[in-house]
Amino acid sequence: MSDQTAKIEHPLLPSIGLTRPKVSVLLIDDQAIIGAAVQRMLQGEEDVSYHYCNDPLQAIATADKMKPTVILQDLVMPGIEGLDLVVDFRNNPSTAEIPLIVLSSKEEPKVKAEAFSRGANDYLVKLPDRVELLARIRYHSAGYIAALQRNEAFNALKASQQALAAELQEAADYVRSLLPPPLEGDISVDWRFIPSTALGGDAFGYYDLDAENFAVFLLDVCGHGVGAALLSVSAMNTIRGATLPDIDFRDPTAVLDALNETFAMEKHNNMYFTIWYGVYHRPTRTIRFASGGHPPSVMVSNGSGESLRTQGMIIGGMPGVRFPSSSAVIPPGATLFVFSDGAYEITRPGRPMMELHEFVEILSIPAAGKVIGLDDVVDVIKAEHGSDQFEDDFSLLALKFA
Repeated sequence: MSDQTAKIEHPLLPSIGLTRPKVSVLLIDDQAIIGAAVQRMLQGEEDVSYHYCNDPLQAIATADKMKPTVILQDLVMPGIEGLDLVVDFRNNPSTAEIPLIVLSSKEEPKVKAEAFSRGANDYLVKLPDRVELLARIRYHSAGYIAALQRNEAFNALKASQQALAAELQEAADYVRSLLPPPLEGDISVDWRFIPSTALGGDAFGYYDLDAENFAVFLLDVCGHGVGAALLSVSAMNTIRGATLPDIDFRDPTAVLDALNETFAMEKHNNMYFTIWYGVYHRPTRTIRFASGGHPPSVMVSNGSGESLRTQGMIIGGMPGVRFPSSSAVIPPGATLFVFSDGAYEITRPGRPMMELHEFVEILSIPAAGKVIGLDDVVDVIKAEHGSDQFEDDFSLLALKFA
């Protein structure tokens, strides 16, 4: 580190050491006697370093090299018009913001006004009193150094935010990679998942428990961020891996009861999740389901929709509560929609937030005698929302039963 700079700690950015340049003066004047006089004025000031350039044609190059915090510049010099040099300093990217004090032999209002219009920050009749010169040098340098620190802090913060955004995107991609692929067969499954603007906590899965029973679930962790995503992945893996001990995963009540005990809020940073869990029994075409604070699923058949709903608290909210289950018969050709509240709890320009019954109506609208497709639903919701970006994860599964 050079003797021209030091590192300071910024109270709002404790992990970033900001550069604090020393006050550094560059004098541009062809008269050596003026250079020596200014040097004597600044002598003994430990916080001020002094540099002198007697050739105005080398002024820009000298300033580029030494990076002063303030420039003192004479107006009358051979080979160049002083006011033009002011413009040159302002047009040069590395000196455009450096404070510039014009030194003139006369107090002329018109010249002073022109100097300011060209980009000068101050105007002094040379040679000023030492106390005044030091005061102006320190004043202009302090403002410039503060601007340097602000820009450095902003750039460091921007880099940090970009790194964080990249890490969050990597986490979102990982969560998405865990979601199951679409399925074909007697139960065809497709889905649409649109991540929110912040890392969310939606997760879902579907799979055969055995030859007769097929399970499907969708869960939604409260809040956003890495914590929500981690809890989402943990709960999803617990269900898919059937790692809850002594639990019959064909029984939705038993599954949700066990999840509630395993993922108690006090054990998971006061975070909870909602879930809809169902098990379809192929021989009887019956689906048993239970909900833990989650929106109902919607079964659409022959152009009408039926909500599959049970009453149940959020998962992890209170130990010992029970999660009752219910059942429904699924007719041939029916489609079961399972979704998170982010699929319908959207803001709408000039209108109230969408409600569940409105979303159910969208899912129940037949298109040319067929159940509405997932892309159609997404297009309708985006149009209602007035944006392609959602505040919460959008998760929608469609299970088509042969």
